[in-house]
Amino acid sequence: MKRYPCILSIAGSDCSGGAGIQADLKAISALGAYAATAITAITAQNTTGVSGIHPVPPEYVRAQIEMVMEDIHPDAVKIGMTNDAPTIAVIAECLHRYRPAHIVLDPVMVSTSGHRLLNSDAIEILTRELIPLATIVTPNLSEAEVLTGIPIHTIEQMEEAARAILAQGGKSVLLKGGHLDGGQMCDVLQIADEDAPRFFTARRVESQNTHGTGCTLSSAIATLLALGHDLPQAVEQAKAYVTEGIRTGADVHIGQGHGPLNHFYAPQSMKIIE
Repeated sequence: MKRYPCILSIAGSDCSGGAGIQADLKAISALGAYAATAITAITAQNTTGVSGIHPVPPEYVRAQIEMVMEDIHPDAVKIGMTNDAPTIAVIAECLHRYRPAHIVLDPVMVSTSGHRLLNSDAIEILTRELIPLATIVTPNLSEAEVLTGIPIHTIEQMEEAARAILAQGGKSVLLKGGHLDGGQMCDVLQIADEDAPRFFTARRVESQNTHGTGCTLSSAIATLLALGHDLPQAVEQAKAYVTEGIRTGADVHIGQGHGPLNHFYAPQSMKIIE
């Protein structure tokens, strides 16, 4: 029997369509896979910022995950905004029970506009319960600073922080350097059983339209893992997808603030697994 590779996104909803669940749906679809969702929170936001967050009760987060897992059997799971400790506990329990092949954890803590998206009491349980389950963790610099307590201003400090996250039980870490100073960007991939990190460098693409780039990158990595790529290949191709999405969407006007990247610059047909 043929089937589509499926990715379950567990994340918050962005009513403006640029980030969160909506960005995940677009990225997964554009890369040729089937997207299912479990919504953790409803946000009221647009390209200029977040005005409010309404958490979904943890029992309904659990119900969504269970219904997808027991029927569709996703090949990979992407975890984005989790909001609070009870929700994280529910997600961790479900992942322990269903054991998906690939788990990509994007520890979303603060929105692009600076709105806090993760309660402070949830950071400890995220570190304890979700990081050890993840195939890869994809924090940006500010998120890595919160997770490790290490100030990060250089590539050397990025390497130190990546090792510290591995010491918390992680299997691999992609530390995103998009907020480093200068025109050259560098992401650091550290895999637990490899001594040396891998570096992904690129020139910064000048664009106002960067809303949802972290969500898009993590869901793209999950999709490419589900499609059979190994981890370094999945990271490299996901980064190339996001970079081109930013480049081709740079001159598009959507909203008055940080608009979305162009997820569908090169749409692909849905992949089918024999």
